[in-house]
Amino acid sequence: MIDVPEEFAAAQVKHNGDAGRAFIEQLPVQAQEFTERWELRVTGPAMHGVAALVLPVVRADGSRAALKMQVLDAESEGEPVALRRWDGDGAVRLLAHDEPTNTLLLERLDETRHLSGLDDSREAVRLLAELLARLTAVPAPPGLRTLGDEVRGMQERLPSALARVADPDARAVIADCAAAVREVADEPGDRLLHWDLHYDNVLAGDREPWLAIDPKPLAGDPGFDLMPALANDFALSGVRWRFDLMTGTLGLDRERAAAWTLGRALQNLLWNVADEDPLDEEQLAIARLFLGR
Repeated sequence: MIDVPEEFAAAQVKHNGDAGRAFIEQLPVQAQEFTERWELRVTGPAMHGVAALVLPVVRADGSRAALKMQVLDAESEGEPVALRRWDGDGAVRLLAHDEPTNTLLLERLDETRHLSGLDDSREAVRLLAELLARLTAVPAPPGLRTLGDEVRGMQERLPSALARVADPDARAVIADCAAAVREVADEPGDRLLHWDLHYDNVLAGDREPWLAIDPKPLAGDPGFDLMPALANDFALSGVRWRFDLMTGTLGLDRERAAAWTLGRALQNLLWNVADEDPLDEEQLAIARLFLGR
């Protein structure tokens, strides 16, 4: 049996409601099922973020691995698809997958060493950008959610969201972000995007110095993938040089990348409105910077 951390259980209930509660209740059984099925031995306490519980394990052949369990939803269902497509090139390698439960067996990386641990922020951004260039060089496989669909959903939610934003300046920023996205929406792209590549989703590995983990993939334009690194350890003074370094490394058109970055700000701010949370001041600041406000 495993001990499910209380903070992880609380996060699941908060974010996933009844589905999260059901997931937590069956986690010990699920963990036992897959350790037996895949002949694994648990070697340490459970690790977790908000969305997934990960157990350090050893396989029957003595190799180290990680057993990842998470709620199956629109974001997580694409993870094994993307990991198979990348096949370890710049990302953690998928060793086994159970489709009904979306349980993953992954190669073990060093969870104690993230890019966030580097003292040199420029080096961290450079390394992240080089990984992102490799990941987004790959065409997205069929069946993933698409950036085009995401944009259509944002535009549909926009009028009601704007009506709920009291501050006129913030309302204007959101509207201008939406206008910028409309300028590029006719070409949403077809690359395999990670969607959440920030410093803590890059871990040290054995076969490569650094590898990406925890994708929430979609098919789209790589410009939509820049925001997590722009907002990491946020300082407005660092946004421009990070953007320049990343667009240069990925070979992106700067105007289109800026528009898609505004699209990412729009997505995050619309989520704030939908969740009745305060608008994210960092996202607003980044949006104002790219809008020239």
